[in-house]
Amino acid sequence: MKVKTTMNSRSWGRILVGFMLAFTILGWVYTPHDPNQISIAKRFQPPSGEHPLGTDHFGRDVLSRILWGARISLAVGVAAVCLGAAAGVALGLAAGFFGGWWDELLMRLSTSLQALPSILLALLFAAIWSPGVPVVVWGIALGNIPSFLRVTRNQVLSIKQRPYVEAARALGAGDLRIMLRHILPNLRGALLVQLSVSLAGAILAEASLSYLGVGIQPPDPSWGRMLREAQPYGSLAPWLVLAPGLFIALAVIGFNLLGDNWILGRERVAKGE
Repeated sequence: MKVKTTMNSRSWGRILVGFMLAFTILGWVYTPHDPNQISIAKRFQPPSGEHPLGTDHFGRDVLSRILWGARISLAVGVAAVCLGAAAGVALGLAAGFFGGWWDELLMRLSTSLQALPSILLALLFAAIWSPGVPVVVWGIALGNIPSFLRVTRNQVLSIKQRPYVEAARALGAGDLRIMLRHILPNLRGALLVQLSVSLAGAILAEASLSYLGVGIQPPDPSWGRMLREAQPYGSLAPWLVLAPGLFIALAVIGFNLLGDNWILGRERVAKGE
């Protein structure tokens, strides 16, 4: 029964993430209508054959805006996490491999940075610069550095003591070669788990920032921005709230399930199952 539950959970994670990726790709090549086309005569139309998810307060097709917004929401999340992961992994490799004062300094900086959530960092950047995509990307990226740094450092502390690393050092391999050729590839499992969890958090953070008005700016749609615009009309046209809210929830749940299943898979491998 336990195996069956795990397999079902794994399948759901893959299905949801695959659906979101397919939905995002579809948004690049096709939308039923122009997502920014205003038609006052079509305001607040309920879901129908012409508009499967209805229209908003400007008469814009909600499905087209959801498709277009998927490109922005997921692209911003992926870009921010990749930037944070690149910096965090590089710093974590250095901290775990060299240790000493370098490790102490990076861990102190990581703790300080971890005290500032991504949303707070983005709000700070928005106060200095104008709101928009760069503010969201850099805010979320900086917020993800401590997580990747700590995961990488903890793994390196264990891996660098293994016999194959000692053998490479005895054969004359330099520090950089050992880190890139013998340690980094063995971090893949832990980093994939962290990447999946961070992507879920990044999508939610982007939606929150766009909802607060410091993220994606109109007329470009994003799921968080659509929620903000729909808030005054929730009772009149509930589909305006349900559509973007549902897609945000599906994306976050999908990536979290995928990360949980990778954790279960690593635990089973460690136990020799």
